[in-house]
Amino acid sequence: MPGTQTCEGGHAQTEASSYDLLTALRSNRAASPATVLDAVPSSPQAQAAEPSHNYARPHQRAQAPRPQLHISGFDPRAAGGRQTLKMELRGMPDACAPQLTLQLQSDLIPNGAARQHFVRAVSGEWRPVFVEFSSRGKEHGQYQISIELLSQHPGMAARKWVCTFVILVPRLDATLTEIHRIFLSTHKNVRVMADDASIARVSAQGGDSLDIDVTARNAGIAHLDLNAPAGKVDLGFSTIAWDEDLIEIDMPQAAAVHPHTTRAASLVNAAPEAGAQRQIRLFAMEECVIGRFELVDPESDLMLTHYTENGQETNGLTRRLSGRHAIIRRSGLGFEIEDVSRYGILLDGVWPGKHKPTALRLGMRIEFSASIKGIVTLSVSAIMPHGVILHRVDHGANAECFYLLAPDTHPGYPVKSFPAAPHAAALPLLLHRDGGFWHLDQLTGKETALAPAVSLDKLSRVPRHTRFASDPYPEHWIIRTGADDMYSTVAANAMSTA
Repeated sequence: MPGTQTCEGGHAQTEASSYDLLTALRSNRAASPATVLDAVPSSPQAQAAEPSHNYARPHQRAQAPRPQLHISGFDPRAAGGRQTLKMELRGMPDACAPQLTLQLQSDLIPNGAARQHFVRAVSGEWRPVFVEFSSRGKEHGQYQISIELLSQHPGMAARKWVCTFVILVPRLDATLTEIHRIFLSTHKNVRVMADDASIARVSAQGGDSLDIDVTARNAGIAHLDLNAPAGKVDLGFSTIAWDEDLIEIDMPQAAAVHPHTTRAASLVNAAPEAGAQRQIRLFAMEECVIGRFELVDPESDLMLTHYTENGQETNGLTRRLSGRHAIIRRSGLGFEIEDVSRYGILLDGVWPGKHKPTALRLGMRIEFSASIKGIVTLSVSAIMPHGVILHRVDHGANAECFYLLAPDTHPGYPVKSFPAAPHAAALPLLLHRDGGFWHLDQLTGKETALAPAVSLDKLSRVPRHTRFASDPYPEHWIIRTGADDMYSTVAANAMSTA
């Protein structure tokens, strides 16, 4: 009671009595699910008496807010039209990655699936994500939208949250009363917003249990009547918002392992059609060294040879290429090339200078070398968010092309449009993740791990009679005596298979 210095058990009380503590608890319980008893000043006497009051300690532990996905901007009246859902994260734990992957699956979403990213701001808040869909041509009824939220970051445990909510697609002739009666009956904690001079009204018979937040902004009118008489009630809403609890799912502590880990491989076409390449050579490394073809201990990753109308020549003009001729690496949002050779390179006919990196652009011609014309000429045919594609524009045009990908980098889904020549845009979209190469279907977002035992017949943009080889030059027997070269992983896999 107020003014009492000891409780019935004889224990000394704090400056704020039990009555004050209970009053603070009751006044803050409605505002937040977590108590704020820690804000009440404590005295040294209370700290000394705390072990004798174990029964009060559970109330003093602040409960962490539950992770929730706040969804807003949905208007069921827009039947047959385009809509945009705004999704915001609330109550996410601090022990998660600074960027979270959001995967959505629904019959309403184009191609049935979508992938976006939540990014944490410097202030700690999460940048909202917008998801667009259209119900045009869809049968009226309820549609599920399944969501997976992934937290994956180096040095942090992988975590995953899931939730599923329902979107109502009403009949075209449905009234507003029918639409919102059905929607409000299937959702709890619904928030009705009236913006820009619109009117929001919510009416219900007495005795019904409702948990609704009605807000009016910008000269809007919000009217809440819980004792409306029986009869017809008109409802006018601009948008509807609600919260969905995110349920955390157990994730394995170990990172996902690719069935065939390698940083260099190739796609071999046994029967290439007109204009197609027999070899699509794949490289995934921070810096890709381009140089002369060597059978024993080559110095480069991407090895070039001279082609004539009669075919490949591993000697002759090929010997005028340096063992380490040029380096292509990622730079900012793009890629650059640097001349490190003795014979030089020409970029669109101009020598850039030795050890002077130059940004790659679509259509750029790269000639090896600057002193002798016609040895090897490459063209930048595509600049992707996670790599570049190079095509030969000499006599070896039908023999090979090259993918230079950033290791363990995903371009995101849906993939943003990137500049590409027509012959490069027809090639499959490949990426490197979890130590190996993957095929990404741009329509469905399905990812397929590439390995020698995987059939490639049903993969999009992969020609028939194509197989995956775990070596970028399977037509040659390259001898590498170094134990720590980039193909050591491939060699280890080959030995374990044998």
